[in-house]
Amino acid sequence: MARWQPNAPERLSKAALELFAERGYENTTVIDIAQRAGLTKSTFFRHFQDKREVLFGGSTLAGLLAGAITAAPAGATPLEAVTHAMDAVGREAFTPERREYSALRRTVIAAHPELREREALKGLALTASMTEALKQRGVPELTACVAAELGALAMKIAHERWSDPACGDGFGETARQALDEVRAAVAT
Repeated sequence: MARWQPNAPERLSKAALELFAERGYENTTVIDIAQRAGLTKSTFFRHFQDKREVLFGGSTLAGLLAGAITAAPAGATPLEAVTHAMDAVGREAFTPERREYSALRRTVIAAHPELREREALKGLALTASMTEALKQRGVPELTACVAAELGALAMKIAHERWSDPACGDGFGETARQALDEVRAAVAT
């Protein structure tokens, strides 16, 4: 690939994930990633702080969740607003084209304690983002916290199910089912 081609962040993410799966996270360098993507080390650092951030980059998902909660219909309950956000994630982030990438990403993260820790921290940030968005809608703090935690749990379950190649459903549908199951578990 020529260096000038578009989508450098996506190319770097794909190259990193492939290398992490082939060689292991610890045995992959930033230079390896840049070379696999057909880019330079300096291009890598224009887009990512370090090799770990290739898997966790940015606050795009948190912003998407918060924006969708804010945009939920005015009369939506807190969990309905969270459901609205998970639908948006399914349309914009967890698309069918991303399923294979997501499955491989989960495998790589599961194999490395440092990455599992970073994934947990990202989950906390997503929950905090949803909580804040719900509070901005006028939801009382405790209710916002509970709805965000339940939503985060449902989203985690849904992502695990959806990233399985055997799953034929879209992320939004899978997330709605997971949220219904979480609601039923809480009710018992």
